[in-house]
Amino acid sequence: MLKSSAWKLRSCVSTRATCLLYRNIHVSSILCAADTQSIPKKDEAPSDPKDAPLQPLKRPLGVRQRPTTVDRPAMEKIKDYLQTENLEAQRRHLVKEATKGYFHDLNMTRRHGGKTWMAPKVLIREDKALYLPNLTGKSIDNGTRKNTTEMCFGRISVLAILGTQISEAHAKSFTYSTNLRYSSHPLYQYIQINVQENLLKALLVKLYARSLWTLIPPEQRPNYLISSQNLEYLRDPMGMTNSKVGYVYLIDENLRIRWAGSAEATQEEAQSLESCTGVLLKRLSEKQAEKGVEATNNASVKATEKAQAPPATPS
Repeated sequence: MLKSSAWKLRSCVSTRATCLLYRNIHVSSILCAADTQSIPKKDEAPSDPKDAPLQPLKRPLGVRQRPTTVDRPAMEKIKDYLQTENLEAQRRHLVKEATKGYFHDLNMTRRHGGKTWMAPKVLIREDKALYLPNLTGKSIDNGTRKNTTEMCFGRISVLAILGTQISEAHAKSFTYSTNLRYSSHPLYQYIQINVQENLLKALLVKLYARSLWTLIPPEQRPNYLISSQNLEYLRDPMGMTNSKVGYVYLIDENLRIRWAGSAEATQEEAQSLESCTGVLLKRLSEKQAEKGVEATNNASVKATEKAQAPPATPS
């Protein structure tokens, strides 16, 4: 009886151990298969985020409020500052800036040369486009203070925002062919703004303004501005995510940003700026021609009515 019970217990233990062994072998085979699928093949290199293609610009750049040169009262500025939406936006901005390292912008230039989005191939629709904020600075030509609101209104403007020496090369890569083609057009202008928010850098730029003056072509000096304006809260709306690279904007006659480019221009981006500038110039020329014809017609109608009017009888 004892031998029978021991034999049954031994067979039960053996069967259970065999089942556990088969179960472990099955699970191990599944895990090995999963690991084999996750390991890249020798001929397939792992994807590098630096090589990922850039996406085109997905949103209009600029501010929603039309810029003005009228200085607002201090109480209105305080009321706007204390609004809940503005306080939340400033809080988000401060948190975003606090998480950035000191060399963040410099490190970002290792990826696509600092370019974070591709310029659009066509114009941004006028009803969707946002406004260029009012930017101020002193002209390198004669030191007069100018602002973009007065300079850009009624004309087609290509605006380049610079901050470093490499940004000047970036702007030139975008605007060279456009300036070569349209510089003589009466409705076209090229504006450069050298922004130095750091006080020490701004002082150095002012000290070497004379040497900078010799490097700029004479026809571009009146529209080359040196600015120390604080753009901290305008960089995100303007898409200027990297202070080390240059940014170029196409502004229509109503101060709306209709096209934008960043960092080093590709051949397609430079051609896109040239063609979009030509479209805006053609439209503005046609509008002015229509207004001129209408004004001429109104003047001729008034002259005819005056000639046909009966002479005034003496009282």
